[in-house]
Amino acid sequence: MSKKYILVVDDDPDLVETVSMMLESKGCEVGMAYDGVEGEQSISQRRPDLVILDVMMPRKDGYALCAELKSNPKTRDIPVVLLTAVGEAVPSTRYSHADGMATEADDYIPKPIDTDGLWKIVSNLL
Repeated sequence: MSKKYILVVDDDPDLVETVSMMLESKGCEVGMAYDGVEGEQSISQRRPDLVILDVMMPRKDGYALCAELKSNPKTRDIPVVLLTAVGEAVPSTRYSHADGMATEADDYIPKPIDTDGLWKIVSNLL
């Protein structure tokens, strides 16, 4: 079986590094992007087996990128896991739980991330 390629998209470089190291330790190949626009470009260059996607990012947020992926016949079957601190941020930002439900993401995990919990989600979706 070939290595699974997972794209991690988050504007926090430390989080991207932490998640990437965990995934690599589980035998995955990892791509990294630091906002939704970079994530979109990465997906167009190499189709991932799964995308881990932050919600609150500059240029293009995770809700928008997830919705685009799920509405495109070429990418709709790529599993998407949203990383979100939105629950705590709803009162102070434009993000809402309704936005998240509308994206058709395959799963969600709150920040700060429990890497063991994230791995369980990823391995179930793969």
